[in-house]
Amino acid sequence: MKKYLSLFLLFGSTVHAQLAPLTVNKIMRDPKWMGTSPENYTWSADSKTVYFNWNPENKDKIQPYKVSISNNKVDKAEDKEADKAAPLNYTYNKDRSLGLLEKGGDIYLFNFKSNKETRLTNTLDRESGARFLFNNDVVYQRGDNLYLHNLVTGELKQLTNFIKGKPTNQQTPRVMPTQQDTWLRNDQMALFDVLKSRNAAGANRTRFGGRGGAFNSGEQRTIKPVYLEDNFLSGVVASPDAHYVSYRLITPSANNKNTIVPNYVTASGYTEDINGRTKVGETLSTYKTFLYDVIRDTLYAINTSQIPGIKDLPDYVKDYPKELEERTKKNEDRKVNLGVANWNETGTFAVITARSQDNKDFWILKLDPATGNVSLIDRQRDEAWIGGPGVGRDVQWIDNNRFYFQSEATGYSHLYVYNIVTGEKKQLTSGKWEVQRVQLSKDKSTFYISANKEHPGITHFYKMSVNGGDLIQITSMKGGNEVTLSPDEKWLAINYSYMNKPWELYIQANKPGAKAVQITKSTSAEFDSYKWREPIMEVFKNRYGADVYARVYPAANPHPNKPAVVFVHGAGYLQNVHYWWSQYFREYMFNNLLADNGYTVIDIDYTASSGYGRDHRTGIYRHMGGKDLTDQADGVKLLVDKYGVNPKNVGIYGGSYGGFITLMALFNQNDVFRAGAALRSVTDWAHYNHGYTANILNEPYNDPNAYKLSSPIYFADRLKGDLLMLHGMVDVNVHFQDIVRLSQRLIELGKDNWELAVYPVEDHGFVEPSSWTDEYKRIFKLFETTLKK
Repeated sequence: MKKYLSLFLLFGSTVHAQLAPLTVNKIMRDPKWMGTSPENYTWSADSKTVYFNWNPENKDKIQPYKVSISNNKVDKAEDKEADKAAPLNYTYNKDRSLGLLEKGGDIYLFNFKSNKETRLTNTLDRESGARFLFNNDVVYQRGDNLYLHNLVTGELKQLTNFIKGKPTNQQTPRVMPTQQDTWLRNDQMALFDVLKSRNAAGANRTRFGGRGGAFNSGEQRTIKPVYLEDNFLSGVVASPDAHYVSYRLITPSANNKNTIVPNYVTASGYTEDINGRTKVGETLSTYKTFLYDVIRDTLYAINTSQIPGIKDLPDYVKDYPKELEERTKKNEDRKVNLGVANWNETGTFAVITARSQDNKDFWILKLDPATGNVSLIDRQRDEAWIGGPGVGRDVQWIDNNRFYFQSEATGYSHLYVYNIVTGEKKQLTSGKWEVQRVQLSKDKSTFYISANKEHPGITHFYKMSVNGGDLIQITSMKGGNEVTLSPDEKWLAINYSYMNKPWELYIQANKPGAKAVQITKSTSAEFDSYKWREPIMEVFKNRYGADVYARVYPAANPHPNKPAVVFVHGAGYLQNVHYWWSQYFREYMFNNLLADNGYTVIDIDYTASSGYGRDHRTGIYRHMGGKDLTDQADGVKLLVDKYGVNPKNVGIYGGSYGGFITLMALFNQNDVFRAGAALRSVTDWAHYNHGYTANILNEPYNDPNAYKLSSPIYFADRLKGDLLMLHGMVDVNVHFQDIVRLSQRLIELGKDNWELAVYPVEDHGFVEPSSWTDEYKRIFKLFETTLKK
């Protein structure tokens, strides 16, 4: 989360009834003036010191600091001191008596019993990914290939033979001698007896072996060549007995067209083009996973046709009968992206994950390495898209027989353990809350879990046995608790914040009920002089009967018009109604300003926000601007019924996805919203990126109805209220082209109740204080002149 804090449009403890440009300019300074929260926590290897970056003295840049857990004393640290003190990232053998470490591109072996380090490689090439096999041999990657180092004999053996490019003829083409060459050769042979004898001896060496034939002592070893051609190689992994090597070839997409973002304000004085992203509907790269049998020197691909449900079509195709008929007739396997083989400790079992490219299925599969066949362990299917915290990631082994993973099978992301020997799948956590992060203890007996079990807007740190049982809460402070566990697992470095209190470092023993001790105090006196609000946490039922969470900032002294403003967070799948310091810190402060100036403000975790489970997450499938928009209108009803706002004087603002919702609000809920400010808004989802959009709306060419239902540009004719649009001209995320196309549409429709403010040097996230100043002056003016009339 962002650690820089920014105050603008008000300062000190004074309540401002109106804004003057000079006042706005004065307080729109570098965000660090409010104080810079600590960040980037790392523990020393001995678990006695926490290192972090901080800037309590308001210098030009952040500095390294450290705190000792013995006395909680904070001191400045030397540059690179944290790196030197950090735990070495060893890869251990089974009994942890040996460790492997990469340093400077070479591999080192450390013997913990003798406390001796041995350098295993010393080359110009980089050796990486070193790990132990089950018999304590070492395998590592050099270039594209794997090598096996026998620690007993010292023998180095190459396991794979990946070759860049395409196969070529290895024989040098024969050059036919000219007549002159032939004459000279014959003349030389006739003149000199020594040439005659050597020529005869050479023929005999060729016939009877010589240096390359039967007289050689030892056989020449061959390894099956694998030509990479135009593919990218990834995930090269040897089985624990080095019998198999799995790897993945990625074939990059072809014929995709990248967008161009012109940059007008440049040092050269010329317009310079930024090569941007592709648009939704692009051709995706393909992934194929292979197994190489080292002993048999054979190669084969994983058999994806055996994956259960590989031919299943998504439900939305039923809305397009012709496409459904064609795809049913073809009966093709869906394209999938396979992971690499994930072996247990002894190499007796391997699992592999697979995700369909339409992102509606995620499988965990048992792999038979001798044949490349797979069988089903677990399938997660979602007619919208697979997602949720921790879902769809590779599995993690607990021991030789069990691994863990997360699934939204119950509607919320929870933790499961699977025994590959018995076939038992055990759900360890349950309830209407989410497991957000899982960490396995070093001795593999305990799960450390971050979750929002107490409340969707509160995160705590818990522990649980890998065998299941009680979930034991360790942290206790209400708000956001981001934990970095010490190497010895006895201490927690907690990054903690509350609604109106930015992030600070706390230290706590890793015990339930232990007290968390505050280490840093980062906010400035100027920040502390204003009494920042704790918004009221509300829960209301939307028109579909689902719970929706919101934060309300009641007006200090309501204006006679009793106006209200709705703030819409960005990103869609993001949480902003919580008890910790908002990453939308500017908007939090602007909401305080609005409340000081007679507005009641509401901030809603609308349908599609994170933290509330699968149904909330996927509630906008095939209709963005549907439930996520009506939630805003239902929130306004709450303000009217409970806080007495005037329904005729309601405004709305937000950036990115929040800007998109603002546009949809002014177009499709124009009886609810009088005015709106849309920042860096998506205006047509067919022009956004593939990874985000295709999950929610599929692709424009196979689900055009979803795009027409979800894109503001198709509803621009319904604009009634006052619309302010603001956009950076070098936005490489939501392109400036988006707002230009909508502007042209509004011009053609003859609309005159809109304005566009452009920011020539700004990307998606604004940087310059002058841009923030101008932007929010305009937003505040919009609400002052429309909602207080």
